Amino acid sequence: MRPADELRDAVPRPVWWDDVDTGPRSEPLIGRQRADLVIIGGGYTGLWAAIEALTEHPDRRVVLLEQDWIGAGASGRNGGFISESLTHGIAHGEAMWPDELDELQRLGRQNVEQIAELLQHHDVDADLRMVGKTTLARTVRDAETLRAAVPTYTRRGEDVCFLDRDEVRADVHSPVFVGGLRISGGGLVDPMALTQGLRRIAETLGAAVFERSAATGIERSGAGLTVHCPRGRVDTSQVLLASNAYPPLLRRLRAWVLPVYDYVLATAPLTAEQLESIGWRQNQGLTDAGNQFHYFRRTRDDRIVWGGYDAIYHFGNAVHSRLEQRDASHRLLAQHFRQTFPQLGSLPFTHRWGGVIDTTTRFTPIFGTAYAGRLAYAVGFTGLGVASTRFGARVALDLLADRVSERTRLKAVTGTAVPFPPEPLRWTAVQLTRAALAREDETGTRGMLLRTLDRFGVGFNS
Repeated sequence: MRPADELRDAVPRPVWWDDVDTGPRSEPLIGRQRADLVIIGGGYTGLWAAIEALTEHPDRRVVLLEQDWIGAGASGRNGGFISESLTHGIAHGEAMWPDELDELQRLGRQNVEQIAELLQHHDVDADLRMVGKTTLARTVRDAETLRAAVPTYTRRGEDVCFLDRDEVRADVHSPVFVGGLRISGGGLVDPMALTQGLRRIAETLGAAVFERSAATGIERSGAGLTVHCPRGRVDTSQVLLASNAYPPLLRRLRAWVLPVYDYVLATAPLTAEQLESIGWRQNQGLTDAGNQFHYFRRTRDDRIVWGGYDAIYHFGNAVHSRLEQRDASHRLLAQHFRQTFPQLGSLPFTHRWGGVIDTTTRFTPIFGTAYAGRLAYAVGFTGLGVASTRFGARVALDLLADRVSERTRLKAVTGTAVPFPPEPLRWTAVQLTRAALAREDETGTRGMLLRTLDRFGVGFNS
């Protein structure tokens, strides 16, 4: 069967939405409201911000505004990888913040531990499994790179093990992998179940959630701010901006955050015989080594979620629901899946979808304030935000409180990213960089463009 044919019957929506209620569960904001804190964006960052703000000050009036419905964006569409890293990987952290990487690693591990504790405390069934991850090499060159990274991981407190060709194929039964790096930290989660669980916690603590309530403007109002929506407004003391990949209300963020689309497939549930044929008994998350990489994992009903490789930017920072389906990217994913697991040739794909990722030139989030400290933002998690958005939300709350903390002292927090150029240079720069990354994957040689970007602190080291 040709790739185009085998995707014909795939449902164009995330597999995570199958057994849950989707769509808005709250009314839009109508009329005038008053709040101590308005959070703009109902994804992970916004939900964590509401939870942390109300845990610290239970009597605070917190209003959360979501332009669509909770879970419609990246928080309900991602691969569900829980990473302890706050730096988009050890290698990237070594390149960007070597002097404080130990502290960043400690805070990242602590962050994941506290997430697990909170979910358990509130009885959230998000299928959280602390099973770690294996990064897999498809070439001898990538395998040697993984082997050479072991001392760095170990020095930074990570429990890792290099797998040679025989060892990696004994674990994951695929003819394409020649090495791997088994990382014990981190795990997997059902991203939509996590989103719904966080919403329940936030509302239980007292957050007022308004869906279909896009924030259309912010203006100063006396000693505070007013946030406008299509049918109402909120007068507030403070605003936390958590819009991430979506068009920001703060003009400066348009230069720093680039929305790119990631595409995903999900298979039908595997039979017992099919599961036996692929090994993968540790059920850990898997990714390829290389710049253009796949991520894949099993679900609680033994499907395989298979995504990544393409990262598509649309001219003018375009973000729209019609961009969530892309035949060329989905067909390429199907082709790569069949090459990786030829023994699953008859396994159908049942779901196909896409989602938008907020990326920065340094591949990690940026933080800051505006309106004389009355607004704070945490944006740009670059595809690694399932856990790190909690850390980011806490940073933003620190900034609103004008509080010096172990988080706000970090250069990874106080620094910023190199801005993206304006259009049409932006689109051209993205295409040239994508081509350079693909060439490095093919040849193993880091070309002049990537070396130049390295010198300017533009991050492609992970």
